[in-house]
Amino acid sequence: MSPSSDPQAIRIGQEDYLPSCDPALARPDLDLGMLADRWAVRAGLPAMTAEQMRGADLRAQRLGTSGDRLMEQAGIAVAVTVRALLNSTERPAGAVILILCGAGNNGGDGLVAARHLAAAGRRVAAVLVGSEPRPGTPDAARNWERLAGLATVERIHTASPREVHVLLSGLEKAAVVVDALLGSGVRGALREPIRSAVTVISQARQLGVPVLSVDAPTAVDLTGGTASVPVVRADVTVTFHRPKTGLRTRIGKALAGRVLVAPIGIPPEADPT
Repeated sequence: MSPSSDPQAIRIGQEDYLPSCDPALARPDLDLGMLADRWAVRAGLPAMTAEQMRGADLRAQRLGTSGDRLMEQAGIAVAVTVRALLNSTERPAGAVILILCGAGNNGGDGLVAARHLAAAGRRVAAVLVGSEPRPGTPDAARNWERLAGLATVERIHTASPREVHVLLSGLEKAAVVVDALLGSGVRGALREPIRSAVTVISQARQLGVPVLSVDAPTAVDLTGGTASVPVVRADVTVTFHRPKTGLRTRIGKALAGRVLVAPIGIPPEADPT
């Protein structure tokens, strides 16, 4: 699909293409600096709270943009950011990309990313962290099933802290760890097995494995920037549509690392007035 063939491809100037149809994102040498430049329009928009983002998401769906479509664009943005991060580091070629996914739509974004990274020839371990054997939202569940049978994707379900801690074996060899556990819906202390998954991510970072968070580092509040313990400290965070107020606070900035803001197809008329 060319950028001009998608009616939602251009919203704020010629550079604001959706991730699925932006030819610049296909460059094999794409790095974080180039990606930040590409999405600079988004990064310069006014920040919004988690509640405002949820409202914009719902209004976009009422205006005709499906949740599945929004998740697809978000997941592609995550996959692109993973590629750019790997091009900006010296991780081993062919190493496994570990994606830790919660049961909600944040995890669904990670599952979409797993599919697109696999299509690009990367080896991926997509780990569903939660008590149930499939995600709890329809869009995320669909993307979990879409991974079935893909040769370069290993689907793993971890329902307990003990099962999560198995991921520590060989963790230092991972190419990157993607934190797609929890997004804007964090409230209070983390529960198991999410809590143990955050510990695994922290261990990976101590071992020198880069960490990329989806929307926000898990346990960071997207509105106020407060954090519970344990919390993910990311090297890069890719958030969506507009910057978030919580990632601009002192604590939020320290935990999010480099923040990129990706367009995902939410129309301007869905934004809060």
